[in-house]
Amino acid sequence: MAEFLIANLAPIMFSALILFLLIGYPVAFSLAAVGMTFGLIGMKLGLLTPNLLQAFPDRVFGIMKNEILLAIPFFTFMGLILERSGIAEALLNTIGQLFGGIRGGLAYAVIFVGALLAATTGVVAASVIAMGLISLPIMLRYGYDRALAAGVIAASGTLAQIIPPSLVLIVMADVLGRSVGDMYKGAFIPGLILTGLYVGWVFLNTVFRPRLVPALPPEARTVRGWRLFQRVIVAMVPPLLLIFLVLGSIFIGWATPTEGGALGGVGALGLALSKGKLNRKLLTEAMEATAKITSFVIFILIGSSVFSLVFRGVNGDLWVEHLLLNLPGGALGFLIIVNLLVFLLAFFLDFFEISFIILPLLAPVAEKLGIDLIWFGVLLGVNMQTSFMHPPFGFALFYLRSVAPPVVRTSEIYWGAVPFVGIQVVMVALIIAFPAIVTVGLDRPVRTGGSTQVQFLAPQEDQGDAGADTLQEDPADLFKPLPKAPPP
Repeated sequence: MAEFLIANLAPIMFSALILFLLIGYPVAFSLAAVGMTFGLIGMKLGLLTPNLLQAFPDRVFGIMKNEILLAIPFFTFMGLILERSGIAEALLNTIGQLFGGIRGGLAYAVIFVGALLAATTGVVAASVIAMGLISLPIMLRYGYDRALAAGVIAASGTLAQIIPPSLVLIVMADVLGRSVGDMYKGAFIPGLILTGLYVGWVFLNTVFRPRLVPALPPEARTVRGWRLFQRVIVAMVPPLLLIFLVLGSIFIGWATPTEGGALGGVGALGLALSKGKLNRKLLTEAMEATAKITSFVIFILIGSSVFSLVFRGVNGDLWVEHLLLNLPGGALGFLIIVNLLVFLLAFFLDFFEISFIILPLLAPVAEKLGIDLIWFGVLLGVNMQTSFMHPPFGFALFYLRSVAPPVVRTSEIYWGAVPFVGIQVVMVALIIAFPAIVTVGLDRPVRTGGSTQVQFLAPQEDQGDAGADTLQEDPADLFKPLPKAPPP
């Protein structure tokens, strides 16, 4: 029995974690409990030494002093202030008037505003709830198909997952040990293309199913001409300036992502003040929500550190490599299998859980295959976006259900999401087929190589250079466990 446990402790440990998650136990505590339990089992079997677990305090301290993670509360605070300051309502009303005269105009407006909100808030929940409250009743009032309207709103809200300053990109950069700025640059063009694909789906509906996406009647378009132009300028210029302030300063190199987040927070406060919405109640609600979201992320990160420390100690990393390096098709086969795995896991896990649990296991294998980790992170970021849209567990669907009127059935929300999940899968395939979609925005070249001749291979000279925002060497790496049995 002992020999069987020694040889198979890594897969048993991973299976135990999946069981805990399926039961519904909180993710952070599931990770920590499984890690500590199997750490004790590993010491009993002679696979680990107490010194390995003594490295855990150093890991926690490393998380707490990691400046990259400061960007999470900054960008969250910025998004919450903007969501409560009325910027979404002003944008939707104005852009709806601008596009309302054409078929599908309201749907186009929702997608356009969703992209703008994604580039200013970076919070999916805020975008979906704001657009669901404001635009869904209007779309239903003027005869839009309920499923299509729900799908457009939910999908547009999830653009905050991939368009910078996305929170998940910050987390993924931290996990992969790469620059947040590079991750933002790599994700920018895929985010725009995905927005264009959403617009294309609405356009196809206007051509083949025009009755589902009617134009606004003339009496509903109350603002025209010069007055409409003025409203467009007033509604769009402030968020566009904020986007440049945040992303422009990061891309140009004037600010780190953490500093850019701080600038965004100040800019959001300025916008709220200019609209007369800045008060003590707004600040209190935004700060409380920011503290909750940040605590949620940090506790998951601490739990994942416990799990990964023990998992590596019992040769779990070697077990995963053994499974994935021997896949047929080389790097391309690895990418297909991994993306299929992430797509299926997204039915049950959200993007934070996948980022903290699955990504650390996949990244070393990807690096050994020569895959550029920035490209790999953006690819999986687009894939994990489906976790918000998967019926029946997609969080964006839950957010929309909570604010949708009773006339919209839950089944209609689910069916409306299905085409957009398909579009997100198409985007994953496009990134694999055309790697330059991601790499064109990066400062360093990505050359071809390897037997598969695909263009997502990283240049060797850049493998150890993570830029200004990379993590330092993990203190736990200094502790070496006792010799262990070879992986199965």
